[in-house]
Amino acid sequence: MGKSSAVAVLGAALLAGGCATFSPDGGFDAVARTTQELAGKELARVTSADDQVAIDIRVRELLQKPLGVEEAVQLALLNNKGLQASFQELGISEAERVAAGRLPNPHFSMKRATGQGEIAIEQALTFNILSLLTIPLASQVEQRRFARAQSQVTIDVLRLAADTRKAYFGAVAAEQSVRYMRQVKTAAEAGAELGRRMAQVGNWNKLNQAREQSFYADATLQLARAEQMATSTREQLTRAMGLWGEQTQFKLPERLPDLPKAPEELADAESLGMERRIDLRMLKLDAQAQARNLGLTKVTRFINVLELGPMREKDGDPGNPWKRGYEISFELPIFDFGSTRVAKAEAMYMNSINRAAEVAVNARSEIREAYRNYRASFDIARHFRDEVVPLRKRISDENLLRYNGMLIGIFELLADARTQIVGVNASIEALRDFWMARADFDMALLGKPSLSRASPSSAAQAGSGGGH
Repeated sequence: MGKSSAVAVLGAALLAGGCATFSPDGGFDAVARTTQELAGKELARVTSADDQVAIDIRVRELLQKPLGVEEAVQLALLNNKGLQASFQELGISEAERVAAGRLPNPHFSMKRATGQGEIAIEQALTFNILSLLTIPLASQVEQRRFARAQSQVTIDVLRLAADTRKAYFGAVAAEQSVRYMRQVKTAAEAGAELGRRMAQVGNWNKLNQAREQSFYADATLQLARAEQMATSTREQLTRAMGLWGEQTQFKLPERLPDLPKAPEELADAESLGMERRIDLRMLKLDAQAQARNLGLTKVTRFINVLELGPMREKDGDPGNPWKRGYEISFELPIFDFGSTRVAKAEAMYMNSINRAAEVAVNARSEIREAYRNYRASFDIARHFRDEVVPLRKRISDENLLRYNGMLIGIFELLADARTQIVGVNASIEALRDFWMARADFDMALLGKPSLSRASPSSAAQAGSGGGH
């Protein structure tokens, strides 16, 4: 290589390396914009004490009144420390991107030997020419990895939002169920006490008394389980929002949001999701990066290390002049002709292609399942609202009239009250399942959801009558 050619190579490399700089926002602004577009929420990255103070002030503002679901999601996106850790992944990825676009450091070597009054000195300054030549390709690979990191952080944000919504609906429903189960226990306690007194005066047999005591014991157990569920779901919501200390005393509304008038009809939900799924975009970037990496591997197949640079040496008497020249060093492909690196790159490329195909197939199924769950949950919740609960109320009203007319006794009236309350509680759970299914469906259109599974126990109990 002539002197002019070496200068040209170095000049081109310097130009390419000069473009590798850190962005002002560290890649965060793109994530924040996407979050605003898809979720309508603001993000904040903590890079200083002032940033944390601003977030703390915003958190206090949101906690001053009972939390709505949107406020809970906003709290989580601002205050969750795990999400802040994800934001730092962008800084790590950008540092790797910048490093790939910068010039490699030169190598300096020196040899010195003396003997019999003579001295030999050799000095060389070499540059990795191959790294210089492959800077553009390496920069493109790392740029795609950086874009993938941005997509991954965006998915983390959206998943946290979906999980917070589900935790919120679970917590509100659990607290609402506790209030109704307390009513069940009160009614069962009244029946058990009345049965005990009637048995004492001989107006009731032991079987009927045992039945009322059994209802009371079961109601007490169900209340304890409901309170345990309320504690668990509230703590899940607390963790999602990143709250601690006095912040955990936040207030929730007394009831779930009402069922919408009609479900959202999406005949093309599957195709819409395939266009919007961020995880599919990530896999596409992975495949492109692997393809680029395969090309880079083939370029460097036979020569993995090639260094070139000026050198000078001095032999003999220390007063002799320096001899100048250049030094070239490279790896000789004697035992490994680069086939292992190429085979590995090709296997990684095919791996990324098949992974992308798998996720695409699964994504279609997840979207279909989430949408059907959403529609079925709406129909179930609407059936409870329009049919089951009104029917239970009519039965209760009729039984009250019959009790006033002395056609039924107090125990039949208490049993009917228990049945009505259990039916209302099952309606609460059906409404909770709908809102959770809605959150799952929204997430399925953007990334892999964590599909909820509703428990049929309460609905089955409500349908069976719940009384004796």
